[in-house]
Amino acid sequence: MSTEEAHDDHGHHLPAVQDWPRGFGEASWWPFVTAVGGAGIYAGAGLYVLGQDGIVGQTAGPAVFIGSIFLFLAGLYGWLYHAFVSHFWSRDASQKSASKLRWGMIAFLGSELGTFGALFTYYFFIRAGTWPPQELPELTGSLVLANTAILIISSFTLHWAHVAIREENHRNFVLGLAVTLLLGVIFIGGQVYEYYEFIVHSNFAITDGIFGSAFYGLTGLHGLHVSLGAVLLGIVFVRALRGQYSAERHVSVSTASMYWHFVDVVWIFLVVVLYVGAEVGA
Repeated sequence: MSTEEAHDDHGHHLPAVQDWPRGFGEASWWPFVTAVGGAGIYAGAGLYVLGQDGIVGQTAGPAVFIGSIFLFLAGLYGWLYHAFVSHFWSRDASQKSASKLRWGMIAFLGSELGTFGALFTYYFFIRAGTWPPQELPELTGSLVLANTAILIISSFTLHWAHVAIREENHRNFVLGLAVTLLLGVIFIGGQVYEYYEFIVHSNFAITDGIFGSAFYGLTGLHGLHVSLGAVLLGIVFVRALRGQYSAERHVSVSTASMYWHFVDVVWIFLVVVLYVGAEVGA
C-alpha cells in the first residue's frame, strides 16, 4: 500500500474506541446514567403531582425525585471524573485537553441556562395572571439580603484567588479559595435556615399554591447548584494545598470559577425577579 493510500484511508475511517476522549462515546456508560437521573427528576415531579390527586402513592414522587438526584449526581461525577478530573490530577495535562475542559464547562452552563429558563418561564406565566395568587410571606427580609451579599463577596474572593495563582502568589491563592468555600457553606446554611423560617413560622411550603412550587423549585435548584459548586471548590482547594497549581497550570481553577460566577449571577437575577418582583403589586 502506498503512502498516499494509507493517508487517504486514515483520513476517512471512523474513530475507534481508543480514539474517543476518556469517559465519552462508546467507551463509557456515564452519560447514559446521567441522562437517566436527569429524566427521573422530572418523572419524580410528575409523580408528585399525580400523588396529590391519589392516582399514585404520595411517597412515590419524592422517592423517585430524591433517588434520581443522587443518580444524576453520581453519573455526572463519574462522567467528569473519568473524562477529565483523573487526567488533570496529574501534572502532565496538555493544552488540548485543557481547552476541552473549558469548552465542556461552557456547554454545561449552556444547558443549565435552559433548565433555569424553564422554571423562570413557569414563574413568569403565573406572574402574568392575577397577582398575588395567594397570601405571600415577607420575602425581602434581612436574611435574603445578607445571603445575597455573602454570595457576591464570594465571587470577588474567588476572583482574587484566581488572580493570585496567575501571579504565582500561592498564599493568597489558598486563602482566597478558603474564604470563598467558607462563604459558600454559609450561604447554603442561610438558605436552609430561610426554608425553616418559611415552613415553620410562616406556614409557607412547597405545597402552598403555584407560587410555593415556583419559589421552592427555583431556590432549591439554585441551592443544589451552589452545593455542587462548593464540592468543585473543595476539590480545587485540596489540590491547591497539595501545590498542584501554577501560573501556567490552573485550568480547573478557571472552569470552577466560571461555574461559581454563573450561580452568582443567577442568584442576583432570582432575587430581583422572584423575591423583589413577587412583592411588586402584591
